Amino acid sequence: MMRAPGLLAPLLGLGLALRLPGSGAADCGSLGPVDRLAFAPAARAPWLAPRVRAPGPLDPLYGTVRSFLSVVQLNPFPAGLVKTLLNEPASVKVDEVVRYQAGYLVCAVIAGLYLLVLPTAGLCFCCCRRRRRCGGRVKTEHKAMACERGTLMAFLLLTTLVLLIGVVSAFVTNQRVHEQVGPSAAAVPETLLSLRGLFSHVPQELQAVAQQFSLPQERVLKELDGVGVSIGSVIHTQLRSTVYQALASVHSLGQALQVSVDHLRALNATSVELLEGQQDLEPAVRERREHLLALLQEPSCRGCAEALSQARALELGANFSQMPAMDDVLHQLKGVPEANFSSMVQEENSTFNSLPLLAALQTADMVRELKKAMAQEPGGLRTLAEAFPAWEAASRWSRALEEVEESSRPYLKEVQRYEKYRWIMGCVLCSVVLLVVVCNLLGLNLGIWGLSAREDPSHSEAKGEAGARFLMAGVGFSFLFAAPLILLVFATFLVGGNVQTLVCRSWESGELYEFADTPGNLPSSMNLSHLLGLKKDISILLAYQQCREGAALWKVLRLNDSYDLEKHLDISQYTAKLQQELRSLKLEVKNLDLLSPAARRDLKALQSSGLENIRYPGFLVQIQKPVVNTDMEKLAQELQGLAQTQGSAVLGQQLREEAQGLRNLYQEKVLPQQSLTAKLNLSVRALASSAPNLQGLTPPPRPKLETSDVLDKITNLRGELPTWATHILKNESECFLTREMGYFSQYVAWVREEVTQRIATCQPLSGALDNGRVVLCDMMADPWNAFWFCLAWCTFFLIPSIIFAVKTSKYFRPIRKRLNSTSSEETQLFHIPRVTSLKL
Repeated sequence: MMRAPGLLAPLLGLGLALRLPGSGAADCGSLGPVDRLAFAPAARAPWLAPRVRAPGPLDPLYGTVRSFLSVVQLNPFPAGLVKTLLNEPASVKVDEVVRYQAGYLVCAVIAGLYLLVLPTAGLCFCCCRRRRRCGGRVKTEHKAMACERGTLMAFLLLTTLVLLIGVVSAFVTNQRVHEQVGPSAAAVPETLLSLRGLFSHVPQELQAVAQQFSLPQERVLKELDGVGVSIGSVIHTQLRSTVYQALASVHSLGQALQVSVDHLRALNATSVELLEGQQDLEPAVRERREHLLALLQEPSCRGCAEALSQARALELGANFSQMPAMDDVLHQLKGVPEANFSSMVQEENSTFNSLPLLAALQTADMVRELKKAMAQEPGGLRTLAEAFPAWEAASRWSRALEEVEESSRPYLKEVQRYEKYRWIMGCVLCSVVLLVVVCNLLGLNLGIWGLSAREDPSHSEAKGEAGARFLMAGVGFSFLFAAPLILLVFATFLVGGNVQTLVCRSWESGELYEFADTPGNLPSSMNLSHLLGLKKDISILLAYQQCREGAALWKVLRLNDSYDLEKHLDISQYTAKLQQELRSLKLEVKNLDLLSPAARRDLKALQSSGLENIRYPGFLVQIQKPVVNTDMEKLAQELQGLAQTQGSAVLGQQLREEAQGLRNLYQEKVLPQQSLTAKLNLSVRALASSAPNLQGLTPPPRPKLETSDVLDKITNLRGELPTWATHILKNESECFLTREMGYFSQYVAWVREEVTQRIATCQPLSGALDNGRVVLCDMMADPWNAFWFCLAWCTFFLIPSIIFAVKTSKYFRPIRKRLNSTSSEETQLFHIPRVTSLKL
């Protein structure tokens, strides 16, 4: 018997898809993508923004000053001297300080010589001028005078330009220092506040992190409410094409069974009726034939030969008693169909469509238990904040920084106040140097103007004399303010130079950290481990490097033994019940029968009925024969015509009566038999075409509903449905579990990042140290040192300015070829002489 491919193909396809390893486990598209949870930032303390000095035009000047200071201070970082100074200030040896500060002492000697020599020279020059011994005029004109005058003017101009560049740079750097003091002073409490939050806010922030576990928890609890419906819907979606097709086949087979049984019963009833009717028809036809033969064979019957031949053929054609018997088939199909296939299929469809609801009902208890377990908080998260080991250290650290902040505020105010005085003094002294530059430039301009007009006999010597007096005024200012200039330069140089060489250079090279890490160098009050109450000493250099790399606070403080973040984030015990319950989830689908017992009995009765064994051609043989061989209506018409042509009225009347008798027999007996034969023909042909189709006797590709095939596939499908449903359930449970664990994984990853990179990170410590170095060294020390460097530049260039100005001024005054003047103009300083005529 051949099998139907229509239902077999989807069953095999579904079976192969479910049995291939990994074919369904990787497909979790039915649940959709995992939503990204939005966690609120828990870190409250703002991070310090990294401070960087922007590149500018003064950078070459800063580099030059640093190079100069590296020449002044050639000694390395004085670890022993600083150690003694911090621990026993009274025992500091002067010779060690002098040895370390040798370069600054040399500069101090130079400054002292300048302070002694220049004012003394100025005083002597003033006395000399009073006695008309210095700074007079050229007595006689000689050939090399123009060359000497030009050389002196060039050197004076060059010196003045150097002074101008220096004083402009001093003005700029002085203003830059003044602008940086305010923000730098404000950065100190800001940095200390950030460092206080490094410890003090950690417990509260960890508590806020732990509280946000409610986000994945609530999402999981919400999705657990619909897990049954979701999984049932997936099972329904993946099985519905197969189940729907199987039920459609059952429904079609049930309809075909109903039609076949109806045709079989109609065939039997029609056969019985035809046989009974034929038994009544046969004597009537025989009697009518005998009467006709008798009349038509009389000698007086004229033209009756044709009618006689038809009358002789008047006999039964089909013999319905020879039709095949159907008693066994009717016995097998007695009471069939017992089931209502339409109602049954509709009921099975409703049962299958209610699979999501059935899954929800069966998983309700499990979901209730899971929600009760998931509503709890993992033990590790409950102690995330309490177990943090920096409670005592946090209070000590906060108190220490608070004390530093409170004690630093008065000093910061004093720093700003003294910086204001320094700025004013710097502006005044820079203005003095600028005044000297202006006097030199005015003197040169007026002197050159006077020299250009000297060739004219009527010229006035006033311009040249005024230029000389401006130059001498610049000399006077230089002598007068030399002492304040050198004092300011040396004071700022001593402070800024030591900050750069002692602090900034060792800070950048890391020597400062190494010094702090060496045991005994720092007093106990400045020891970081002692300050934080740590059991283990920590290396400041190593801690700084770890902080720059983003290490966690407990790792830097070497608290790994007492605090393990991963242990607190281990929620495997919390999720164990969720994994166990979802992986052991079961779904019963035994209520889905697909075929009721009554329908199964009907199909089995049809299968064993032998409907295909009925000899349908035997029916067709008799059906194809006429009920009566002669056309009774035609014969009646012909008899009616013969009756009118007969000479005997009696014979004519008899022929008319026979014609009417034939018509009556035809209407009463033959015509009903013909109608039953047509009905029988319809049933026979319907059964002849459907019986082989139902029993699998038709060759492909004709469509068929094979009873045995449908029964086998429904039976197999009924047996495989629980297995397939279990497989889909397992796959969807794993997908659901993966989805829910994804929410917890998001939380764990967020906590790990938030705690290690924002809350309990020591990056603010390294950032504060870096910012402190930038503020002190890049933003304060560099412009500070550049200021005294530029001012010193101007101060020392006042010496050549004085020399060249004094010598140049002689050439701007009138030249006397002989000494004939008795006026007192040369004895009076800054006196403008009268105009006199020169004798040739």
